[in-house]
Amino acid sequence: MMKLFKHIIYIALAILISAPALAQRLEYVGGGNMGGNKFQLVYQLSGVSSPGTFNAPSVEGAKKLYQSGAQAIGSSSSTTIVNGKVIEHSSGNVYRYTVTFKAEKEGRLTVSKASVNVGGKHITAKGFQMNVSKGERQQQTPQSIMSQLRGRGVNAEDPFSQGEEKSVTANDLFVKIEMSKSRVYEQQAVVCTVKLYTKFPIKEFMPLQQPEYTGFLIEDITPKMAGTARVENYHGQNYYTAILRKSILYPQKSGTLTINSGEFDVIPVQRRVYVGLNSAIAVPVDGDKLRIKSNSASVHITPLPSPRPAGFTGAVGEFSIKDAITPANLKTFATANYTVTVTGSGNIKYIKAPTIGFPKEFDTFDPQNDIKTASEGDDVKGSIKFTYQFIPQQVGVFSIAESEFVYFNPNTEKYETLKLPAHKLTIAKGNGQPSNANADGERMTDIHPVHSGDMNLSKSHTLLLDTFGYWLLILVPLFAFVGILIYYRKLVKERTNVQLMRVKRASKVAQRRLKQAKKHMLANNSTAFYAEVLTASWGYLSDKLGIPVSELSKENIDAELENYGVDATLRAKMLSLLEKCEFAQYAPELSGNDMHTVFDEAASVMDQLENVKRKKTVAK
Repeated sequence: MMKLFKHIIYIALAILISAPALAQRLEYVGGGNMGGNKFQLVYQLSGVSSPGTFNAPSVEGAKKLYQSGAQAIGSSSSTTIVNGKVIEHSSGNVYRYTVTFKAEKEGRLTVSKASVNVGGKHITAKGFQMNVSKGERQQQTPQSIMSQLRGRGVNAEDPFSQGEEKSVTANDLFVKIEMSKSRVYEQQAVVCTVKLYTKFPIKEFMPLQQPEYTGFLIEDITPKMAGTARVENYHGQNYYTAILRKSILYPQKSGTLTINSGEFDVIPVQRRVYVGLNSAIAVPVDGDKLRIKSNSASVHITPLPSPRPAGFTGAVGEFSIKDAITPANLKTFATANYTVTVTGSGNIKYIKAPTIGFPKEFDTFDPQNDIKTASEGDDVKGSIKFTYQFIPQQVGVFSIAESEFVYFNPNTEKYETLKLPAHKLTIAKGNGQPSNANADGERMTDIHPVHSGDMNLSKSHTLLLDTFGYWLLILVPLFAFVGILIYYRKLVKERTNVQLMRVKRASKVAQRRLKQAKKHMLANNSTAFYAEVLTASWGYLSDKLGIPVSELSKENIDAELENYGVDATLRAKMLSLLEKCEFAQYAPELSGNDMHTVFDEAASVMDQLENVKRKKTVAK
């Protein structure tokens, strides 16, 4: 009996000891100024199974701006020892609520009671008074802030945790231009990556001046998941990095080419730590806007060796070549294909079609090409297939002469030649006939067949000299000949003026590219749309102003348009269009541009430029 009584006493004591731990409790645990006249209050609810409904306190002389939802931060428990036995008591989950206020005055403010409704039960926290002074931070306990945060699960290897409670320096957040190689040959591919390094989350990122790739042909290979951040160790420190742009550059001239630095406005997000009675919390706050500049990057371009072989047309890389003829059985007047496929790595997209020596008895057409490429590491790999269509016109045995493909190999630093073998082709008689054949199926050349049959000839006694029709037949061809001659001389003169032809074609080429951009717009492919509009705009300005694309920049565009006679408003519209498209390629989710608006703006600006008459230069 005595033993049973002891057990009852022990159990009662255990219940009494653990009762405070099992109690449901709401308490104010911290807060403080966020800068200016804003401050936060943080409440903690413990010993419950669900967060319930939080009723924020009111603050006399302050206006509530924002109330966060319940944040689960763990569970609470207590331990008791009864008769040598350890008993664990779980008291439920722990939640936190954060309320942001804007003080309308400084000084001592009164905070009313806060409460939570959990399953019909009201749990309250007492009101209190606090001092609010503009620009002053809540004082913190002398405990280690970093230690408290890591105790709440912050990873010591997380770059963002390195950026807590300190000012942002040039080593904490920067943009870096990285080149895959420092020395290449003309036309040899080099990869350029523009990358963001940061120890802070980024709220806003705005490019002001983008890096310029003067002297290069550019192929954008920015991956679809470019904006995804990942951790990298740079000079012994961890950073989150994100690729802003990745391009393959093909240098067009020798010497040292420099990619100018870019300039960006950035608003980082910092963590401000508030310490309560029993814990500390980190609250994200917007940092000051920073203006950062990337580095500039230079590449030394070695000229291709001289003399250049006669068959060299600019291919640089490492290639193989093969050819094929289809169908196997060739017949007259039937279309056949001769395909040449160049495979390898290098400037594949810019390879020109080899010259093939077809027999004169074949009708031939300009080759069509099919390009398939993919970026791998520091280069572009793939193939380009040239298809030459031909139509044999005679029966017999004919030969396609041997041909060569010459390219420069940067690895061996030599010009290398790949040979395409000669082909003997046996042409059988086909069913069709050439379009310029006569009724007997014979190909017409310079001598026409003799006309046979009734000619219906009759003798006329009227003198043609006295008829109106005679003079009409004489004068009309004469005037037509003079008109054609004048037009032909004008056409020849224009075609010899390359710049004039480029100016005349500028609008047509731009409109063709805008049609392609419209297809991307309708398909909701923003990346391809902005790239196409940007290409159309740069190409149009290059043709219109007579400046190679590789030498264009916003500064000389503005100057040349002014010399052309374009007013300041239209020049500003053109430069604004370029900046919108370039910015959309860097950060489409931040650009805020509508594709329809940009498309209409591009068409309107080019149409207005077409109506501008070139300013006449006055001789001094």
